[in-house]
Amino acid sequence: MKKTRILSGFLALIAMVATVGCAARLQSGAGTGAAITARPTVNPIFKRMDRNPYLNLEIDGAQVQDIRQLEGQILAGGSGLVAKVELYQGDFLQPEAGKLVGSTAPAGAKFRIPVQASAGNGKSTFWLSVVLRDDADIDRRLTIRADRVTDASGKTHAIAQQQVSPRYLGFALRKPTEEQVHTYRIPGMVTTDRGTLITVYDIRYDHSGDLPANIDVGMSRSTDGGKTWEGMKNIMDMGGPRDNSGCGDPSVLFDPATKTIWVAALWSKGNRSIAGSGPGLTPDETGQFLITKSTDDGLTWSKPYSITNQVKNPEWRLFFPGPGNGIAMADGKLVFPAQYWDAAKMPHSTLIYSADHGQTWKAGVGAKSNTTEAQLVENQPGTIMLNMRDNRGKFRSVATTTDLGQTWTEHATSRSALPDPVCMASLIKAPVQLKGGTREVLFFSNLNTSTGPRAHTTVKASLDLGESWTAENSLYLDERRSYGYSCLSQIDGQTLGLLYEGVGSLLFVRIPVKDVVKQSAGK
Repeated sequence: MKKTRILSGFLALIAMVATVGCAARLQSGAGTGAAITARPTVNPIFKRMDRNPYLNLEIDGAQVQDIRQLEGQILAGGSGLVAKVELYQGDFLQPEAGKLVGSTAPAGAKFRIPVQASAGNGKSTFWLSVVLRDDADIDRRLTIRADRVTDASGKTHAIAQQQVSPRYLGFALRKPTEEQVHTYRIPGMVTTDRGTLITVYDIRYDHSGDLPANIDVGMSRSTDGGKTWEGMKNIMDMGGPRDNSGCGDPSVLFDPATKTIWVAALWSKGNRSIAGSGPGLTPDETGQFLITKSTDDGLTWSKPYSITNQVKNPEWRLFFPGPGNGIAMADGKLVFPAQYWDAAKMPHSTLIYSADHGQTWKAGVGAKSNTTEAQLVENQPGTIMLNMRDNRGKFRSVATTTDLGQTWTEHATSRSALPDPVCMASLIKAPVQLKGGTREVLFFSNLNTSTGPRAHTTVKASLDLGESWTAENSLYLDERRSYGYSCLSQIDGQTLGLLYEGVGSLLFVRIPVKDVVKQSAGK
């Protein structure tokens, strides 16, 4: 285990609530004249997290100043899920900066939180937080209502709020500062033929920044669909930290023919990432396209090795993976998304593929200039759809190829159908059970906004394999600002898994397909 250090302090989540036309974002009750108004936050509640916002409370200090108690209820039999209910003063979009002013461990459905807080003379914000029990089943849903506040004079004030919807539960797979690691980033995820979930990600020991830095590739494994997880393994460690070498930006795929899990990543020896990489093929000249594999369902991993001389044009400055996940095509070819930076330092999204189950690899040409991190699916037999992060901003770019990336055709949905704030996203094809039987559906996750900051994690479905995306078939999952990357994988015919970034954390949620595909599937 390499020596590590942690920078003192950790980046607090910056407050923001962008305006979106989504019914899930309920109004705060402003203008009602009520002393206390509440709206549910939009975010799952995670096991292993100490602060999970549930309700945002706005208190009128002219009517309520000194708060001594908050009463509420855990509805629909959810009391067995909850270890603690707490009240914080401050903005729930900055949870680490919140001041704890009251806490209780509920003995039943009703709870009373003793509070010592002053609302001041103007409007003050507080938020209700939930800590889940260690044995909470993340397939359950949680509904909590805050009913009334008692002030220092003994007067009771009812809380005005709209109906609270059941909240998703999830699992905090990685937390900042856990195992002496400053930040976890860049999720990739795949499901093997045994139903095992394999996740890969950056272990960013010293800070949250990209390569070049002291970074390794970590792996976590779940054999029960993400309800519980085994401990982290370091599967790609290429030296450092003294020379600032690191390995990151992983992508993962599963080959069902050979039962092999493949992981690709970028190795930056010294300063051989985007800024410091140059023409050539050797580690001293340019970043390396690195590969490792597991043939025992993720229990053990091979020594990483470079395929740079197989896939990189020596004139290019850098060539590296997606990140996220790759695919096995119907005819057995393995395909990873990739990107290269040409001699003029212009990025291009592309792919690499293997026609011999990973023995050798070849690269495609660029699908479009000024595009970087991409994800891909075989949307029709022999046709690959590449969904790209586009530095032009506002929307995703989309292109298709029928010759493994030697030529590309811009798709009709490119730069119009999928808003994006210039960030990584996820795209998978999954055979899922809908009305009328099993049907192949494309699922897409990203931050559903055309401009920054990065917020509004959303999952969408396309019932016509990417020809269109409708607002009805979507799930608005998390309103909070985050680092923004996400990765989807199918768990079973009714369930998706989503691994996405918080701020320094990696968060996992099991999502029923029916919660995304709401419009009638029709035929």
